[in-house]
Amino acid sequence: MTFDLLRILASKRAFRQALATRNIVEKLAMLDELRARTLTLRAAREAAHGSSLLREDPETYRLDTKSNPS
Repeated sequence: MTFDLLRILASKRAFRQALATRNIVEKLAMLDELRARTLTLRAAREAAHGSSLLREDPETYRLDTKSNPS
């Protein structure tokens, strides 16, 4: 495997341009496929770790405008 940064960047640029030219129906179908894959991977990960996995809810942040100096 070679590390050719210019080649990598050109490939990424071409891939992004190809994605940009697709119509909205194709893009939405891709999102559906990615979501299905994510759900499959999440289920497999949870099964591998068992139900004893500790989870925390993410912290909710809110902007307190009274203490904001700007």
